[in-house]
Amino acid sequence: MSGSPGTTFRLRWERFGPEVEASLRAVYGGRAGEVAERVRSIVAHAHEERPEDLRILDERRLLSPDWLQDPRQVGYVAYADRFAGTLAGIGEHLDHLDGLGVTYLHLMPLLKPRPGPNDGGYAVMDYRAVREDLGTMDDLRALTARLRERGISLEVDLVLNHVAAEHDWARRARAGDPRYRSYFHTHPDRTGPDAWEATLPEVFPDFAPGNFTFDDELGAWVWTTFNSWQWDVDWSNPDVFCEYLDIICHLANAGVEVLRLDAIAFIWKRLGTTCQNQPEVHHLTRALRQAVRVAAPAVAFKAEAIVGPDDLLPYLGVGEHHGKVSDMAYHNALMVQLWSALASRDTRLTEVALGRFAPKPTTTTWGTYVRCHDDIGWAITDADAAAVGLDGHTHRAFLSDFYAGLAPGSFARGLVFQHNPATGDRRISGSLASLAGLGTALDAGDAGRVADAVARVLLLHAVILGFGGVPLLYMGDEVATLNDDRWAEEEGHAGDNRWVHRPRMDWDAVAAAEADPASPSGQVLAGLRHLVAVRRSTPHLHASVESRVVPSPDRRLLVLRRDHPLGPLLQVHNFSEDEVWLPAHLVGDVLGPTASELLGGHRWNLATDALPVRPYGSLWFVAAG
Repeated sequence: MSGSPGTTFRLRWERFGPEVEASLRAVYGGRAGEVAERVRSIVAHAHEERPEDLRILDERRLLSPDWLQDPRQVGYVAYADRFAGTLAGIGEHLDHLDGLGVTYLHLMPLLKPRPGPNDGGYAVMDYRAVREDLGTMDDLRALTARLRERGISLEVDLVLNHVAAEHDWARRARAGDPRYRSYFHTHPDRTGPDAWEATLPEVFPDFAPGNFTFDDELGAWVWTTFNSWQWDVDWSNPDVFCEYLDIICHLANAGVEVLRLDAIAFIWKRLGTTCQNQPEVHHLTRALRQAVRVAAPAVAFKAEAIVGPDDLLPYLGVGEHHGKVSDMAYHNALMVQLWSALASRDTRLTEVALGRFAPKPTTTTWGTYVRCHDDIGWAITDADAAAVGLDGHTHRAFLSDFYAGLAPGSFARGLVFQHNPATGDRRISGSLASLAGLGTALDAGDAGRVADAVARVLLLHAVILGFGGVPLLYMGDEVATLNDDRWAEEEGHAGDNRWVHRPRMDWDAVAAAEADPASPSGQVLAGLRHLVAVRRSTPHLHASVESRVVPSPDRRLLVLRRDHPLGPLLQVHNFSEDEVWLPAHLVGDVLGPTASELLGGHRWNLATDALPVRPYGSLWFVAAG
């Protein structure tokens, strides 16, 4: 019958199956046909088992393929346990998310991890089970259903590079099963590891030096990029590809709408390289994505690729993969540059760094963010620094000192994370509000400094909300949560100071912010809600349009332009505590003699010499209607 599930599957496979097989051929050569048949069987079963309400969601998404690019999309990132205790508890706080305009909820690792140290949940022991303290898979299905009723999509982490040493695959490998031993990179002696180590960086040099671990039961060295208890899987084995595809389909049918592909840059190994960003990574991701579009087209992929601009765009798709790899990627460079400009009161480096980005595929989107669960690594190249007369090493050291509160004039209160003496690399931990100076200002009892800190928090959000993409608000930032001074007291956290910016959600603080809009937290909450409301009503922010840097006449100002079919949008952001005057013609030449400023709700006469931009202020201009 026309329109039957069988017909739907056949048409989708006819559309996407050839792309799946083409990418599989690039990786697996002559085995591609056989692997493609296995893939077809997996997605056919998943399609058959897909619940009816998710089939309806599939149809909605097929009719609105740009759903992730819509300016009404606003993300929120939280640890389920620290936000609400359990998955069921999340459902009790949906009014708070609604009040922020959230349409996209990323719950940090919630699949069953190994007992004991587990890298914040990224050492997964079972991809088909939920952490026992959070609930069950049935609880996850119930939560996704409640979220869909509110128009909120759930994102879940899927770790692609490694599994916990306690995962069933690893246990079977230790038991001598040759099939599962082939799921991992193993070596009988140090000959192989030593050859690989010659070009491999260390991710956690402080507490996990090296990239290989000897396992007594296995009787071999196993590849462990991140920690000794996280075993890298071998994607050159097509069994691994099929296992992960089946896992993705299982999560999709539980109602997960976005999968964050964790550690994706590391999944393909090539001797003599850093074993990151290899071409096979993009073929494998494309094959996974196109296969999932057959079984569950409502599902989107987000690449967790914290890499340089030249390496980042391929995760969205370039060349033969254009727009076919992932639907979203993190704009890590934007985040780093915001903190750099805030410390230096100088946007010239930001102009150079953002100006290097080639246009992304118009069907994809950025995930923009001010902070995340991780540390801040100063991904600033020597070449970009030199272009504005800076020494890269010196500037990165300055930023580490500034945000650790060690530099003269610093307003920040952060902690150094993972100091690497060999390279001088020092990353930074700390909550948004603490890094923006609110803690030091409150301790000093200085109302002016408090006002500056609040303004910094809102400035950074004004940029990510106006840049284009899905802005990701991090749990607690909406009420200016400070560092958790007791972070090391919790079991298992003392060795990882990133827990300083992962406190439990303080619902009393949320209530206080609601009750007292004049308090610092109340100002941040009200300011964020206002920014989100303006964003949602501004079609110029559709993510198919790129933000482009406009050279600024003042190093304290960042000027961004978006050329939408409805007309240009010009944004001006002041990264200093000074009032800065902007020549009016820079706006008037683009928008005409008058313009509407969206954040303030005013019409501006541009027939004047200069426009004032308040300290840490933002202006969003469109042509006056």
